[in-house]
Amino acid sequence: MQSVDVNNGAFDPAEFLKTCSSRPGVYRMLDLAGRLLYVGKAKNLKKRLASYFRQTGLAPKTAALVAKIAQIETTITANETEALLLEQTLIKEWRPPYNILLRDDKSYPYVFLSDAEFPRLSLHRGAKKAKGRYFGPYPSAGAIRESLHLLQKTFLVRQCEDSYFKNRTRPCLQYQIKRCKAPCVGLVDADEYAEDIRHSVMFLEGRSNQLSSELVAGMEQASAQLDFERAAILRDQSALLRRVQDQQSMDGGSGDVDIVAARVNPGGACVHLVTVRGGRVLGSKNYFPQVAIEEETSDVLLAFLAQYYLGNQERELPSELIVNAVHEDFPVLVAALQSARGRQLVISHRVRGNRARWQQLAVTNAEQALSARLSDRQHLAARFEALTEALQLEEAPQRLECFDISHSSGEATVASCVVFGPEGALKSDYRRYNIEGVSAGDDYAAMHQALTRRFSKLAEGEGKLPDILLVDGGKGQLNMAREVLEELSVPDMLLLGVAKGVTRKPGFELLYLNDAAHEFTLPADSPALHLIQQIRDEAHRFAITGHRARRGKARRTSTLEDVAGVGPKRRRDLLKHFGGLQELTRASVEEIAKAPGISKKLADLIYATLHSE
Repeated sequence: MQSVDVNNGAFDPAEFLKTCSSRPGVYRMLDLAGRLLYVGKAKNLKKRLASYFRQTGLAPKTAALVAKIAQIETTITANETEALLLEQTLIKEWRPPYNILLRDDKSYPYVFLSDAEFPRLSLHRGAKKAKGRYFGPYPSAGAIRESLHLLQKTFLVRQCEDSYFKNRTRPCLQYQIKRCKAPCVGLVDADEYAEDIRHSVMFLEGRSNQLSSELVAGMEQASAQLDFERAAILRDQSALLRRVQDQQSMDGGSGDVDIVAARVNPGGACVHLVTVRGGRVLGSKNYFPQVAIEEETSDVLLAFLAQYYLGNQERELPSELIVNAVHEDFPVLVAALQSARGRQLVISHRVRGNRARWQQLAVTNAEQALSARLSDRQHLAARFEALTEALQLEEAPQRLECFDISHSSGEATVASCVVFGPEGALKSDYRRYNIEGVSAGDDYAAMHQALTRRFSKLAEGEGKLPDILLVDGGKGQLNMAREVLEELSVPDMLLLGVAKGVTRKPGFELLYLNDAAHEFTLPADSPALHLIQQIRDEAHRFAITGHRARRGKARRTSTLEDVAGVGPKRRRDLLKHFGGLQELTRASVEEIAKAPGISKKLADLIYATLHSE
């Protein structure tokens, strides 16, 4: 590894290039503080790095990067393929600000087939801890739901929760509308259900043609045996599969292909991915990678493909990629993917027939998605600029946080924190706080607790400091926020209180800047006010969603669970004896004591618990 350090804050490219290797490798550019700015790979390190320091012809963003360079580190590799693999590892680990970055932190969804006598099909995200089989990953949850709906309609495999399945005493609505064979109450034997599962697995594995042939053969055999009812079922299953294949076929209904199209405009980039397995379209998805230096379509495609397929070894690699632009490093990428995944891959650009139509469809989707995103971003940028003017700031804020409180008469209080930047909502930075230990309905105390929990982490060196802190409420909430910030010695920041005003209608909000003395309003048509309303409403939505979830969980939890000596069986017997919790609550101690297995002492304890509030 070669490294050139900062020399009195100035980097000397000529001196560095004198000793730079001409072999393949990876280079890392760092600033004065030692922060990683950019990671790149090169077939010839010296030539590639020299191109950054030429006197003319640099793109503005590349020039901005070069101006910050205080140190360059290089690592020599055996070949370009190894350089690409190392580059992607470093990008994934460090996420340098000047690299093209694929923001793809969500886990991908799978179809999960449980391991049971009567297995269940369901959508799954996250760690694969449960016993069973996982099919995927799929490009989106919508693609999985479409497949599950088809399987439920065709093979009548159950999709209900195990807890629901185990406690049924009669068939549910899914049986009535012919979407399930009711294995929960024994209306289908294990062998027949296993055959339906086997057919479902064939479909999920992409063996639709083989499955259709098997269904047709079974139909003919059933007809020959005069089992016309069975033949009709197989006929309907085969017809349904054939219709799906006709709707989703590509190149005669065969092939594992991903179609990837990129579009780049000033201000952003979009990559649209269409996933085809076994000739069946599983779905599509838009990605918006962060573009900092390279803005050529081929550069964005190369970076996306490398991060998408090399960055996640669980992600399925197709046998072919169809793209809308060619990059000279695609052969290196193919070699790296084949080395890492152990299977052959072809990247195609010039295609005809159905493939050309799919390629054009992906391009059109990328163009439309990018256009819509940039339009929204420009709209948001205008709102940020208007807010800067309204608050008389020297520069536009980069991070706005807004807090809100939600509860029902003090029950299940939840505080929300939403975050906005110039590019819109930063949902990965959203936070919810379950409020505990405060008086019911005390919004001031709830806000104090939420802000303390949020900004105590900042005082410990964790998290980011917002430029503006919005508080949904009037003078009291604003003063509470000021008190918390002073207690924690948080650096000065703008505080903005948002009160509903006398009419309590949108457009008439009262605003407080830093303290109650600085009260002002904005015109109803002000873009600055629209931005404040947008963030406030999002905080309210996020808070009330969390509150409802918490309240629902609390109400699903039986009060009897808090009673010592009343386990699951005794709870079940008690509720069955009285016909539900409501009737049990109405019962006297003597009536509770008459229930099977309940002593007078335990009846007193149950009664006291049920009437403790």
